[in-house]
Amino acid sequence: MLRLWKLAFGLLAVLFLLVPMFAILPLAFNDSSILTYPMTGVSMRWFSELVEENIWRRAILNSLIIGLSTAVFASVLGTLAALGLRGSTGRLARFGNLIFLMPMVAPIVVLGVGMQLMFTRLGLNNTYLGVIIAHTVISVPFVVISVSAALAGIDPALERASANLGASPRATFVHVTLPLARPGILAGAIFALATSLDEVVLTLFLGGAGQRTLAREMFAQLRENLTPVIAAVSFVFIVGTVCLGAVNVFLRNSRRFRAEGPAE
Repeated sequence: MLRLWKLAFGLLAVLFLLVPMFAILPLAFNDSSILTYPMTGVSMRWFSELVEENIWRRAILNSLIIGLSTAVFASVLGTLAALGLRGSTGRLARFGNLIFLMPMVAPIVVLGVGMQLMFTRLGLNNTYLGVIIAHTVISVPFVVISVSAALAGIDPALERASANLGASPRATFVHVTLPLARPGILAGAIFALATSLDEVVLTLFLGGAGQRTLAREMFAQLRENLTPVIAAVSFVFIVGTVCLGAVNVFLRNSRRFRAEGPAE
């Protein structure tokens, strides 16, 4: 009986989270120029506007430039941090973990204000580099967590065996540690990309007119001109997030399959 109650509660929680998403998705195909039910017809006009309008094309391009750059930088920095913290114990290691995870729990508005003050002095405000650095800061914790979990799952005996066979530390890292940790690194990169694509507050503080991302443009349109094109953008975001999540699950399952070996 208790199990049934838990299952029912879980289903209600999932429905509570998914119903708003299911409510907005059909409106992306609405023929009307306003967001309303019942729908007057089915049309792809809002997806066409998303592709044809220069303001949306520019926002998509900015999101890809900033998001992919953030994924690369966050993956490199997060992987190096996870490697440095690997196997470390004591207060210094805990302090290092705290520092790298701090952007995940710090209020985003506080980060935005602080970065704006600092980047203005450095000449990075209203630049692509400034926005990329800001997005990288809040994305690194996800990479650190993902890569640390992957490194924790590596059997140290494999690295010791490589060293005993005469491999240098660099060769052991390149040919043993890195391939085994690759799914965690790729998963962290996916999280970093998703975080960057969804970020609005830091872009508001640090980005100028030339760095308006898709999420930033959605925020502006919600305030100024609410049309079903917002639903079309939301549809793209939701489908893209689901695809990224599916890739992440595939990477984790493939790593588990390689670790356990094929069933006999």
